[in-house]
This record gives sequence, structure tokens and C-alpha cells, in this order.
Amino acid sequence: MARPYHVVLVPGFFGFANLGDFAYFGHVVELLGDLGPRFGLDGEVSVIRTDPTSSLLRRAAILTESVAALIDRSPGDVAILAHSSGGLDARLMLSPGVSLPTSTDVERCARSVRALVTVGTPHYGTPLADFFNTMLGQNLLRILSLATIYTLRSGRLPISVVLRLARLLRGRGARPAGVIDQLYLQLLADFSSARRRAVEEFLNHVFTDQDLVPQIAPASMDLFNASTKNRPGVRYGSVVTQARHPGLRSWVRAGVDPYAQASHALFVVLYRLSAGMPRERRPRITMENAAVLRRTYGRIPTQEANDGIVPTLSQVWGDLVGAVWADHHDVIGHFHLPTHVPPHFDWVASGSGFNRVHFEAVWRDMAAYAGGARFSPGPSEGLATPHAPARS
Repeated sequence: MARPYHVVLVPGFFGFANLGDFAYFGHVVELLGDLGPRFGLDGEVSVIRTDPTSSLLRRAAILTESVAALIDRSPGDVAILAHSSGGLDARLMLSPGVSLPTSTDVERCARSVRALVTVGTPHYGTPLADFFNTMLGQNLLRILSLATIYTLRSGRLPISVVLRLARLLRGRGARPAGVIDQLYLQLLADFSSARRRAVEEFLNHVFTDQDLVPQIAPASMDLFNASTKNRPGVRYGSVVTQARHPGLRSWVRAGVDPYAQASHALFVVLYRLSAGMPRERRPRITMENAAVLRRTYGRIPTQEANDGIVPTLSQVWGDLVGAVWADHHDVIGHFHLPTHVPPHFDWVASGSGFNRVHFEAVWRDMAAYAGGARFSPGPSEGLATPHAPARS
């Protein structure tokens, strides 16, 4: 009897997989349940319940323990599909000879992995980490985490909150403690008492344990990449995302709704904070990967290009499975399509033009790559198309 081929989904920086019905990978799990077996991914699809802002060592240990539990329960092979900093957790776990803070047999778990596909992962760091490593940034990280949870629960934030967050991130207006605490309490008040306790516990952990933040700064990733090696026999692929450069086109694509415009203003600030990947840290782009980038974006992205969280060039690692116009959370299903069942709720209105067609194409190609299918990206796959259709 053939061994099952499992899929392990690893969340990133805002990895609130441990908040019950707040489904970070909800739409992805549903889609892979349908698509996976077609590409040989016929085992379980499981989501890692990680500590969102703990150190990479701690997160890699949690991933190891989760993989061990999975293959103990159902011996088989594993494909890891990881979003954002979750891709770094997986690379660290797979690195030959790594020592992690766990009693689990790391080598046994790593040997079970056949493929790793990273999505929007800061392999060469993100400038946004330098901002979040300041005192103001640490406080804003907690409120942004709450804002993300709130948005995915109700579909949108109060416009007043969005505008005040944008002003705070720009460094304008009344500063910190009082304003941030006021926004925090305003959002938290809309949750039920039971849910409020769970969210507060989660956010307190985010506030008190932010070891991950300095570790994903560009300078810190130099050391990570020098010491973390690819494992022979594992296929390494990546999907990269780029949002539209803020301007007239992105404003129009965001929509005329006042909330969308307010949300876009917040995105613009995040985009500017995430721009500026140092030239000396630019990855070497192979001819094959360059072809995918040009087919999607018309050219190799500049150092400033990013998805609102991570520079686009920082996301390239291994085979380029795909490139897509999307913001950091669009690609995992958090884009604007409230009529879908269950609904897709946007994180921020970036004006990227990402929609359900792109979402299905991204994850279909990731499943094909992870499953070992012959992979040849092209316009029919919906990824490398220079002119993405407008938002649904």
C-alpha cells in the first residue's frame, strides 16, 4: 500500500491558527482538500499552531513536533507549504545538522519532507522588521495583529480606526500609548467576552515575545542564510508576490468605497515602510526565475517593489513556482470577495487586482510542484500573466 503524502501548512508573522474560527489558512485548506489528491497529495492537510512572533528556533521546534505527531499518526511523506516567516521555520528545520530546542528527533522529521514551497517569505529579510523593532513599532505590532483578526472576523475595521492607524504608522498625530491603547480597547470591545479573553491572551503573547522581529531584519538574515543549508533530496520552490506601486492605478483598483480608500491609505504606509531592500542583499536570479518574473511583471522587480510586508526580491528561493500581483495576505485567501461561501475578507485594500481565479491558480501550481508533477508555468495557469484582471 502506498504511503500517504501529507501537506503541512505553516503560518507566518500573523499566524493566529490557534484562534479557533479565525482561519489563517481556511480557504487554502478547503481548496487543497479538493486539489491535493489530483497531484498525489493524498494524505492529511494540517495547519501548524505556532507562536506567531517567537524566535525562529522556537517556531522551527514547534513545526518539528507537529510533523512528528503527523507521521506518528499516519506514517508517510510530507510537503510543507509555508507563508511568510513560516518558510524560514521550515528551512531551519530542514537544515542538515540543525539543533532545535525540542526532544523530538529532528532528523527523522526532516527526512520525511519531500518538498518545501514558500509564499511571500522574507528569505533576505524585510525593512518592516526594523520599524517593528522600535518601541513604537512593538506597540503598533500588537494593534495591527488585533486589526487583522478583527478584519477577518467582520470584513472591515471602523474607518476611524484605519485612518488613525495610518497616521500613527506615518509618525503623525498624537503619539502612542494613549492613542494605541484607545484603539486597542475600541476593537476588543466588539468581541464576545469569551472570544475577547482568547484574543487578549494571544495578543499578550505577541507583545511580550517578539524575538522573531529582529531576526527577520535584512542584516540578521545574512547570518541565517550563511548557516542554514538546503537539504539534499528536498525540492525547494517559492511563490513571490508584488503589490501595485501606490499611485492612481492602485487607488482606482482599490475601489471608490470610502472604507476601501481608507484601507488603501493604510496599505500605502505599509508599502513605503517595506520598500528599500539593500542592493547588496539582492538574490542571484537564475535565467529560469528571471523569465517567470518578466512574464508576470514585465521586468525584474526593483529593490523597492514589495507586497506591503516583504520585498518581492527577498521572496525568491529555489525554483520560482510562480509570481503574482498580490499583497502579502491576498495570496492566502484574504482578498475582497464577500459573496463567496465562505466569504473572502480583505486584509487591506491594496488595489492589486488579485481574485479567486488567481488564488486557485497559485495553489494549484504549488500543489503540482509539491506533488512532483511536471511543472511548466505559463499564461494558462493564471500566474505569469502581465495583465491581472480587476478585483472581483
